[in-house]
Order: sequence, then C-alpha cells, then structure tokens
Amino acid sequence: MTAALAKPAGDGKPGTAEPAATSRRARGDQTGVFLFSQGFRPFFLAAGLLAATALPLWMLQFAGVLTLPGVPDPLAWHSHEMLFGYLGAALAGFLLTAVPNWTGRLPISGGPLMALFGLWVAGRIAMLSDAEGPVGTAVALIFLPVMAAVVWREVAAAGNRRNLPVCLLVTALAVAQVVFLLGPAETGLRLGFATAAMMILLIGGRIIPSFTTNWLKKRAATALPRPFGRGDKAVLAVSLIALAAWVAQPEWLAAGWALAAACAANLWRLARWRGAATLAEPLLLVLHLAYLWLPLGFALLALSVLTPTLVLPQQGLHALGAGGIGLMTLAVMSRASLGHSGRALTADRATTLAFGLVFLSAAVRVAADWSLDPMLLKHLAAVAWTGGFLLFLLRFVPILAQRQKP
Repeated sequence: MTAALAKPAGDGKPGTAEPAATSRRARGDQTGVFLFSQGFRPFFLAAGLLAATALPLWMLQFAGVLTLPGVPDPLAWHSHEMLFGYLGAALAGFLLTAVPNWTGRLPISGGPLMALFGLWVAGRIAMLSDAEGPVGTAVALIFLPVMAAVVWREVAAAGNRRNLPVCLLVTALAVAQVVFLLGPAETGLRLGFATAAMMILLIGGRIIPSFTTNWLKKRAATALPRPFGRGDKAVLAVSLIALAAWVAQPEWLAAGWALAAACAANLWRLARWRGAATLAEPLLLVLHLAYLWLPLGFALLALSVLTPTLVLPQQGLHALGAGGIGLMTLAVMSRASLGHSGRALTADRATTLAFGLVFLSAAVRVAADWSLDPMLLKHLAAVAWTGGFLLFLLRFVPILAQRQKP
C-alpha cells in the first residue's frame, strides 16, 4: 500500500477537502445530475437506506409478521444483503471517491456512475423478488465483479501498484458472494467476513492514525500515533493467517489460537494510535471504537472454538459485522460526506447519536446470546441499529443530494 492510502478522501480543511481530481468536475458532472457527480453521493445514500430498512424487514419476517414471497430463506437474505449489499454500496462509495485521489485520474461520474449504481439496485431487487432463483442469483452477482473490474482498471491505468491489495480484496469479496450464493454458503459467508475484516485492518490501519495525527498536530500535541511500519505489517500477516485458517476450518483448534493471537496483535496496534486523546471529537473517536470491534470479534471467534459452551460463533460474526463493519462504514461515510462537500470535519449531536446507537446495537446483539430473554435484546439491537441509520439519513440526505449553498 502506498502512503496515498493515508490521505483518503475528505481529510482536508473545511472547504478544501475535495481532491484535485474531483474538483476538476467543478462539483458537478456534465449531465447536470448532481447526485451522480461523485460516487459517494448515490452509494452512501443507498447504503444508509438499505441498512435502515433491511434489518426491520428481516425482523418482521423472523417474527412471522411479514412474508416476502421472493425470499424463501430470510436468514440467508439478511446475511447476504448486509454483507454484500450494504457493504458493497459503502465500499463502492468510498473507493469511487478515494481511488481518484490515489491515482490522480478523473472520477467516474454521470452516465457510467448511473449504470454502475443501476447494477447495485438491480441486485437488491433480484434478491427481494427471486433470491434463490437462477435469474435472481445471476443479477445479484453482477455488481461486485464489475466494481472490482473498475477498481482494477483505474489502479492499473495509473500504474499504482502499491494499491493492488485493495483490488485483490474487492475481488475476494466478489468471489465470496459467488460462493455464498452458489455454495457452500457458510464458506462464502466466512470468506466475506474475513475479506471485510482485512479491508478494515488494511485501510482503517492507514487512515485512523493519519487522521489522528493531523488532528493532534492542529492542537500542538507532541505525542502522536505511531506511523505505519514493520509492526503493522506483522499484525496484518498474523490477522490474514488467522482469518484464512478460520475460513478453511472454523472448528480447528489451531484456528482458534491464531484468532486469539490476531486479537492481541490488533489490540497492541490500536493502542499505538492515541485513541484516548480524541475524546473531544466523536467523528475521530468513532474510528478508533469501530476498529476495536475487530479484535473483539477475533476474541469471540477464538472463544467459540476454544470454549464453545461459553461463546457462540454468531457472537463473533455480529461483533465483526454490526460492530466492525457497521460502525466503521458509518463513520467513514459520515466523514467523507462532510469532507467532500466542503464542510467542517466535526460530528454534530445527530451524527454522534447515530454512532452511539450503532455501537449499542452491536454490543446488545452480542450480549443477547448470553441473555435469559435473547429475543428482547435482539429487538432492542434492531431498533438501535435502525435508529442509528435513520439519523444518518436525516443528517446526510441534504448533504449528499443537494448542492451546498454559497
């Protein structure tokens, strides 16, 4: 990875956060459709909308209140839409905005962006109307390989070899979706979670200390986060080995011990980034808290192997999913939306509350499996998650869909 990864979209000063490649579009594309002037606008909106609606639909189906005729297996639909639908949209919004910043190439906008977004929407419709049919499966599988091809093309065209790991991870997510839909589904699910975790470890491990360093320097702090170095590479290697073992043999004792090692390594890594010094800015603090869910998830997965009577595998998955993926994507979408629209990089009360609700949702959902009344806590977790993303939409729809007034 290149040092450019430590300069992701939206970390500049208010009014100057937009990268040069994007500003060349003069804040709007040639078709005049503002929503499709930049990749983060439609995809972040779509991710927020899916997150706020898919979980309530799943809970209504789970409770027997609602039946979707095109979804014969509600649990599989829920898992797919949150891991490949929601994450796919959040990832697309981030990469379509960040890759031009890494490569110096013009961003995808206008008609091509509309077409790419249409593929994502078609996938959501297919999963609702024909989730297990051949047509629905084929349509749902299109978006991620196309998104991977777009990222490969942009990175390769710029000769940006140091960001090839990102291309490989997007490709791995597309492969995981194929395995999930065509079988074996459990292997595809684990591969999807492992890929998402590695994305956060890799990209989050660059942006979190970078953002923290910039923020602390503005406050004349002398103690700064440790820059990316050999220790970080070692942590990534340990994490990759642990996740690969877990994907291949989730009940293997060696996988459990490897996950425990990955937990310890990532806690050490996180401790070097001075997260406690960011308490005054929730928009920055939340990135540290979101990353914390990764070692917590590794710990729970390790315990589910080493002490299966105490911890269920699904608790580790929810820590990684709702906590790590959910909170990190919400944090990055909020930050990028503010930065790329020229607004101050600070969280208001609504945004801070949204972060708190999603963090609470993850914690409650993990704890539910230890409760005497798990359904009560599951419903509470669903309400908190939905409330968090509804607040995100309430706060960011005007920012993402409308031009900022001069």
